[in-house]
Amino acid sequence: MTRPVRIGVQLQPQHAPGYGLIRDAVRRCEDIGVDIVFNWDHFYPLYGDPEGAHFECWTMLGAIAEQTERVQLGALVTGGGYRNPDLLADMARTVDHISNGRLILGIGAGWFEKDYDQYGYEFGTAGSRLALFKDSMTRIADRLAKLNPQPVRDIPILIGGGGERKTLRQVAQHADIWHSFSDLDVLRRKIGILGEHCAEVGTDATAIEKSVAWPGLDKVEDYHAAGVTLFTVGTGGPDYDTAHVQEAVAWRDRVNQG
Repeated sequence: MTRPVRIGVQLQPQHAPGYGLIRDAVRRCEDIGVDIVFNWDHFYPLYGDPEGAHFECWTMLGAIAEQTERVQLGALVTGGGYRNPDLLADMARTVDHISNGRLILGIGAGWFEKDYDQYGYEFGTAGSRLALFKDSMTRIADRLAKLNPQPVRDIPILIGGGGERKTLRQVAQHADIWHSFSDLDVLRRKIGILGEHCAEVGTDATAIEKSVAWPGLDKVEDYHAAGVTLFTVGTGGPDYDTAHVQEAVAWRDRVNQG
């Protein structure tokens, strides 16, 4: 399957003392021409001052949906243990309607212990979080099928993570997009493992879009040759510097124009 390259931007909702800074960054990124605006689903900054300014993910996605006209949007990624999965499916359906069918439902098993501890969720173990994630994927699919009204479209599912036995199995069963955090050599190997899982569950590995963080102009061609077509530039507050976003969009346009 031949796919065009797409460029996302992850506007990390940290270190912005007022939401207006994020609103402005969304506007600038849509004007630059990105394909997707992501945020992330944490409650505290991951970098810099750990007690710095931070905003919540899903209420922000509703605002981004109203503000924008063209870009797709979603979380990179939603913490799988933070919300009842039936409720999460309903939230996703609602934002999909607000955006007229532009939502991507990004989800992972969760990993940032401070989020869990400070907000009263059980952190558990890696194994228990993955078990909850597996159950959540089934419940989300079941709830989406029952909701009235239905989503505007079949909401694309993005799964972030790289566990070879369990996470990649869920990618094979449920995902339209797989976001990997691996370096290039490991990514190539895991693409092969994903293909094995897809063969076992009867899905098409080539139909799953491969996604990574923007690696820079010096490395992006190698990732693209390995099969990656979605690259996401991360940027945080308060400045939300878009220089690398512009660089990535210009590269995308050159590649897609052949």
